Amino acid sequence: MAKRLASLSNFVLFPLFFAAVALTHLTLLRLPYFWDEAGYYIPAALDFYRHGWLIPHFTNAHPPLPNIFLGTLWHITGCNILSTRLLVCAFAAAGLLAVFRLAQNLLGPTAAFTIAALTACYPIWFAQSTLAHADIFSAAFTLCAFVVYFASESEDQRTISMRNLILLATLFTFAALSKETAIVQPASLAALELYRLLRKRQASLPRLAALAFPAIPLAAWFAWHRLRTGFTFGNPDYLRYNATANFTFAHIVSALYYRGVHLLWQRNIWVPTVLALACLFLPRLESSHLSPRVVRTLILLIAANWLAFSILGGALLTRYLLPVYPLILLLCVAVWREHTRLWPLLAAFTAAAFISALWIDPPTQSAPEDNLTYRDMVVVHQQAIAYIDQHYSGATVLSAWPATIELHNPELGYSDRPIKVFPVENFVLASVQHAAQDPGSYDTALVFPTKYASPALRRYYLDHPNSTRARDFAQQRDLSPREVSIVLGGRVEKVFERNGEWAAVLHFDRSYEARLLINLQPTHTDVQPTHMSAAK
Repeated sequence: MAKRLASLSNFVLFPLFFAAVALTHLTLLRLPYFWDEAGYYIPAALDFYRHGWLIPHFTNAHPPLPNIFLGTLWHITGCNILSTRLLVCAFAAAGLLAVFRLAQNLLGPTAAFTIAALTACYPIWFAQSTLAHADIFSAAFTLCAFVVYFASESEDQRTISMRNLILLATLFTFAALSKETAIVQPASLAALELYRLLRKRQASLPRLAALAFPAIPLAAWFAWHRLRTGFTFGNPDYLRYNATANFTFAHIVSALYYRGVHLLWQRNIWVPTVLALACLFLPRLESSHLSPRVVRTLILLIAANWLAFSILGGALLTRYLLPVYPLILLLCVAVWREHTRLWPLLAAFTAAAFISALWIDPPTQSAPEDNLTYRDMVVVHQQAIAYIDQHYSGATVLSAWPATIELHNPELGYSDRPIKVFPVENFVLASVQHAAQDPGSYDTALVFPTKYASPALRRYYLDHPNSTRARDFAQQRDLSPREVSIVLGGRVEKVFERNGEWAAVLHFDRSYEARLLINLQPTHTDVQPTHMSAAK
């Protein structure tokens, strides 16, 4: 089967990969937009769709290519969630096809099918395959560029075709214009190429130029952004969160640790890694299919991403590392094949571990978008907002981000109409007490955990209350719905819960009823004030 797939052209294979991705994500294709989708990427794409703005109104400085793709699609299909999800599936399929071709060129068709399948079911890749984040767009272009780059490694460096050089530069440029941090990949390879040139090893000056080229369009984007907005890398809050606040020794050391966890442990990626390490103690059955030159290049790319994303980016999100996980799997499968004929069993065991991690959370910190937990969060928010819409139309809802934009913006898929909001930062005690000082500004609340902790992690905190992590979590703990209702003087109307994710609707008998009474009050002037007080 693998050999037959490998013999097909990309024009035939891509629809097959796309169908596989879309069918395995069938229950996710109509979900409302989630977290960063709702907070940045979809509003930015809507600015391009409606106004043709490459720079969104919040001047966040991310390059515009995902907005162009989404906005153009919506002009064809109409602005709807299903078309967005299917477009992301198409880019995920293109990325998987690139993984397949890369592994085919380096290890052969059977290993290629295995690595592509493992990548597809790895929870972080699987979850991102329908989410409209810039990372899946840049990952697809980056992986396609890797295919071209490693194919050129086997060519005579003096006769690399101009077509491949242009394609390499174009793909890495599209990756960088999808997400600026994707420049890490061509920059790392350009540094390696320069090192080889200086050491007079097998290298190519034209290929160095192709790898360096993507920096020019990216620099032009930031220059134009500064010309139009006065900010090079986005507004001051964005720059502080993603750059300047992170340039401390303590933050970088901490980030290096967490990025190591993301690369070597998170969502059971440790399973193929440990199996590969164990195989190294077995006698080698066959020579390596990967040349030392290719192995060194792969390790360089993994290490460069580890280091770069320990310095860049405020949030330590695993999706920043999407192009690297297939490289780790490629190295692991290569080691398995060299040392044991039972490597298909190791692949099957790894696949089972990945699939189980789609639903099972470890007792460690993680983001909901790392697996299908994000779906649970979206669904409980959707149910809570539908309840508010049905029972308290016209209410003003106290809530925190991202529920505030979910309530206010119908295009995000949670409500058919805008719902007025009273925003708070979160639901820690200090924020709720501050909201209690202005009780007339809201009559309903949508409460949810703003800092996700899986049930397993919460059990760990309860069992180890004196640990540093448990104390830090307790200090920034969101209050429960009942605690919020006590502080604000209301009642818990309904709690929606799925697999540890929850959202609660609270109600306060004050301004909402007052507005209803005002609207229902007779227009003649002989109504006594006592009627109002009696009704209240």
